Parts: sequence; C-alpha cells; structure tokens
Amino acid sequence: MYCEAGGFHIDPWMPVERAVITHAHSDHARIGSVSYLCEQSGAGVLRLRLGTDANIQTVAYGESIDINGVRVSLHPAGHLLGAAQVRVEHPPSGRVTVASGDYKIDADPTCAAFEPLACDTFITESTFGLPIYRWAPPQETFDEINQWWGGNRDAGATSIIFAYALGKAQRLIAGIDASIGPILAHGAILRIVEAYRAAGVSLPEVLPADADNVKKFRGSGGALVVAPPSAQNNPWLRKFGEQSSAVASGWMQVRGNRRRSNVDRGFVLSDHADWNGLLATVNATGAHRIGVTHGFTDVFARRLQELEYDAFVIKTRFSDAGEEGITAETDGPESTEKGLLDRDLGGESS
Repeated sequence: MYCEAGGFHIDPWMPVERAVITHAHSDHARIGSVSYLCEQSGAGVLRLRLGTDANIQTVAYGESIDINGVRVSLHPAGHLLGAAQVRVEHPPSGRVTVASGDYKIDADPTCAAFEPLACDTFITESTFGLPIYRWAPPQETFDEINQWWGGNRDAGATSIIFAYALGKAQRLIAGIDASIGPILAHGAILRIVEAYRAAGVSLPEVLPADADNVKKFRGSGGALVVAPPSAQNNPWLRKFGEQSSAVASGWMQVRGNRRRSNVDRGFVLSDHADWNGLLATVNATGAHRIGVTHGFTDVFARRLQELEYDAFVIKTRFSDAGEEGITAETDGPESTEKGLLDRDLGGESS
C-alpha cells in the first residue's frame, strides 16, 4: 500500500525508500528498505527480523508525525507486541484512512489492546474471514491446555506444544498456569521471550530447551516445551522421551487441519480477529469504504457488500493458503536455530 501524497509504503513487499511497518511478522516486515517507522514497544522484535543495521524510527501509540504534509499515527492492533494500525490523515482533504495490519480484539497481557479508530476508509485484514472461524473465549482454550498439560504430567509425559515464535508463543506462555510444571522453549522462541521482557512484558520463568534441561526433565514428565512449528519433525524433540504433542492455532478450528497437523491435540488460539470480530471492527470504525486484504478476501468483501458497504479487495502476494505463518520467502534451513528463527517469525496470515 502506497501513500502518494506522503511518499511512503505500508508493509511493502519489496525494499522501498520509506516503510511504515504494522508489525514484525515476515509477511509485513521485509528486509532492505532505506528506513522504517514502527511503534516503539515493537522495535526490539522488529530489529530481530531486520538486523542491527536497519534504520528504524519509532513513535509511541497515538503520537502523530508529519510525513510530507500527511499526518501519520500508529494505534494498538492487539496482534502482538508493538503491532499497530496505521492512521493516515490528509489535511487538505480532511480524509482519514486506517490500515489495520493484523489485529485481534481479545485481551492479551503481552500487548496493548486493540483500539477502534473512526475513519473514512478502513483497510482490514481477513485472515479468518469465513463464518466457520468463531473463537471461544481465550480462557476456555487456556483451561483446555492446562488440563492437557496436567494430564501429561500425571502420566509422566512431556508436553510439546507448537506455536509461532513471535507473538503466539509469548501469549501462550503468559496465559498458561505456570504452576503445573517447568516451561522450556526452543532457542528461536527464547530470543523473542527475552525481547518481550526487555520491552517490559511480564512472563513466567522460561528455561532453554538445551541438553542440560533435556537430561534433567527427560522421563520425569511435567515439563511443557514450546517449539516453533517447523521443529515438529526435528530429531531434537525425541530427546524428551515419552511425550504428547499439540498445536495452538486458529486453523485448528477446522477438524481436517487438526488431523493433517499430525499431533495429539489442536487448540484453537489465534492472534487474529474471527468472523464476528472482523464484522464488529468494521462497524466500529464508522467507515463506509472498506478495503479487504490478507486472507479470505473475496468472501469477506462480498459479505460487506451485502451489508451495503463499499467494499473492495486489495491483492497481496500473501494468501490464506498453506500453513499458518509460513510463506515461501520465510522458509529457512530447518537444521539450524537461525533458520528456525527466520522462518518462525512469520505470523498466521501465511
């Protein structure tokens, strides 16, 4: 998305002169632009993706800056740490456009809560823009995870749960009952846990899933190991002995996805708005003109048109197909921790 008056792109696919970034997932933050603007609490995780040499400028939520006569501000999207909606106001015309980035409206202790914004045009994601995707209250899902983990502990088995390294893993760690047993994390996740702590997010103790801790907890049961999805078939996991595996993902809403994931359990936990959340958010903006991108765009745009919105699809190179958060461009060498980090910084939107 390009703002001609301001001369900047929002979440550009390729390197540009000036990029305004909604969040650090791989389908929104691409390496190589001359300069980046992001919300200040998310700068640490964005730098993990872009590298130490990236020119990153930050603003606080709600802080307005002028870019070539266009007023730009970032506002909470509730997706993950530092995730932002981009509000663009063009003073000569008075028009306001808001690009949502990825967002969820459920509470999450690891990031600022979503803030609906009044605007003339709202550009919304639609990752889960099908009526089948309707989330239960998050605490119900965390209760299910705790019950599964506690049952595995009592049976002497290690619990392995796959969750995306950036955002989902930290939300999962913050929401579970840490009194059940020790929490271990793959190195790709542990680095981001440390970045969250550095930004002031409170998380329970998380131990590295290294050789010493594998030896300590193997066979004793009770440990929960949080790992990125691309580690699922890694021989490293077999070192934990008797185990039960699970995936935490919005895609687990569909039974066929649970079966194909080849794990014991699928927990429906998403960092995106569900069908009802998308509709409620569009309504809350007061906008009549709605751009739909990222996900099931045609279905969601058609529903909005039925509701008499001026809805249109904005094409993206990222579709709803494939696994949650894994794109061709984020696939890396799975045999190394760096490869896993590069790959699993992706988000649910494929």
